[in-house]
Amino acid sequence: MNYCNQCGAAVELRIPPGDSLQRHVCQRCGAIHYQNPKLVVGCIAEWEGDILLCRRAIEPRYGLWTLPAGFMENGESTTQAALRETLEEACARIEIDDLFSLVNVPYINQVHLFYRGRLLDSDFAAGVESLETALFSETEIPWQELAFRTVALSLKAYFADRRAARFEFHEYDLRPPTGY
Repeated sequence: MNYCNQCGAAVELRIPPGDSLQRHVCQRCGAIHYQNPKLVVGCIAEWEGDILLCRRAIEPRYGLWTLPAGFMENGESTTQAALRETLEEACARIEIDDLFSLVNVPYINQVHLFYRGRLLDSDFAAGVESLETALFSETEIPWQELAFRTVALSLKAYFADRRAARFEFHEYDLRPPTGY
């Protein structure tokens, strides 16, 4: 951040009085600009035992497979975000079950939340951010072509819970990949 979004003056990184972390502080008006993690919200949507995946039509990780998910918008709940993202990316209508996994990704300032859900029908298609959509059984999941570690972790936990016939909540803290 270089300029204040309130008055347009230059900002500098410093620890404001009463704080313990560096923040962008406006040199003219004194506005403190907090930058906080972004929430990525999505759904593990099931249809007759198979899981809905989308092949990404955007960067990062263009052409790789992922769960329907994306950045939460202001003014919506996490459940609303999961419903919206699934509709946008896979043109699919779902019913949300419980929150299934929370993955902290602090090195990129993100938190990923995945709900369990069910497709309401088999009518789905690629949205504007997807090249294609498809249903996959556990053995058909393109594990080596998954776009994000958060998705792989959540799917592995999902299938393990499904085999055990009991779904639990899962929380993970991801470390940066080697060479990051």
